[in-house]
Amino acid sequence: MKNMRLSLLLTAALLLGGGLQSCDSSNQSTTSAKTETASAPSSSEGSPGSTPTTPQIDEVKAARWTDISKLLAGMKVGEDSEFSEVQKRPTWVSHHSFLEDAFGKLEDQQLSKVRQWAAIEIADLHRSTQPLFYPFSGPDILYANTFFPKAEEYVLIALEPVGPLPDFSQLSTEQQNLKLLEAKNSLFAILQYSFFRTNDMKVDLQKQGVLPVLLVFLARTNNRVLDVEYIGIDSSGTVQSTNEKAKGMVPGVKVTFTAADEDKPRTLYYFSTDLSDDGLKKTPQLAQFVDNLDQPNTYLKAASYLMHYDSTFKQIRELTLAKATNLLQDDSGMPVRVFDDNQWNLTFYGNYTAPRAPFTAEEYQTDLNQIYQKNAKIQRLNFGIGYNFGPNESNLMLAKVKR
Repeated sequence: MKNMRLSLLLTAALLLGGGLQSCDSSNQSTTSAKTETASAPSSSEGSPGSTPTTPQIDEVKAARWTDISKLLAGMKVGEDSEFSEVQKRPTWVSHHSFLEDAFGKLEDQQLSKVRQWAAIEIADLHRSTQPLFYPFSGPDILYANTFFPKAEEYVLIALEPVGPLPDFSQLSTEQQNLKLLEAKNSLFAILQYSFFRTNDMKVDLQKQGVLPVLLVFLARTNNRVLDVEYIGIDSSGTVQSTNEKAKGMVPGVKVTFTAADEDKPRTLYYFSTDLSDDGLKKTPQLAQFVDNLDQPNTYLKAASYLMHYDSTFKQIRELTLAKATNLLQDDSGMPVRVFDDNQWNLTFYGNYTAPRAPFTAEEYQTDLNQIYQKNAKIQRLNFGIGYNFGPNESNLMLAKVKR
């Protein structure tokens, strides 16, 4: 019966979810907030907790990656850009028009409301420079950056591959046009619903990887992309600069960027790993990285209710709980029952409604519903987030460790 239930859960997540990306057996992992910069392939990047260094900025490389990110995001580049001719083509003009309209609506209807809410209700986290740990993320740096815009490091973990570097200078006109189309197609669900649907990701991101989407979101949140490099985690838990295949290592990507009106570089790490208990046995170095994160804030959204199940995702739940100091999630993250009253202060927002199909009554939390029913003063949300993204359907829970 348990095996049948898990099969149904995974099927549901394939149809509607951001979290199943960590159910398969791709072996990639996560890194920390304080790693050193490496320039040569296979050189040591460092390990969590090491002394940070300020990387030297290659202005030519930074201009190239920033312009590539803008083109993928449908944003105009300067006439002096080496890619200025790309934006004169009908394919890019159409790409620009679609994404300008889509992101304009998203900003008005969603992101501006999220930003305003976070600045008031979770002001300390909204201003925090601490690392953000985001397991079951997909390539969702968009909402991570909107809720936590000051984080100096973002650590995203999901199953989808990084994919090839979309360096337009190395691509033909046809290949450039294809990259634009792939990026646009990959964005549909999150622009409409606030999360990536796992089945879409399995199709759209299998070949192109997550990197183009990450670059789109960094550009659309007004960041300047300084550098993009493949990295991997070796068996000792050390981050290495490597190539795409990262043979013998857990592959990932490191994107160095600066926020608008800031000079200090920040870092986005993306790794792909199987976060199930069976998967984590194959990548024990993941626990080392999580353990060495420097007082991270944690975010969970559209996580397919996987951490509700003790038999299959208990280890990642325990790792996350043990390391988290502040955690923001919707109900698809961790069940409320795992938050000990003696250890956590919990604040609830929005409205709790039954999980949306294809999830079932087994994901419904009676104890969470009782909390909402007993407290009429819970503040409603004026935006949709997670699977229940309709008006007055969404919920968030803020968990803070008791000092």
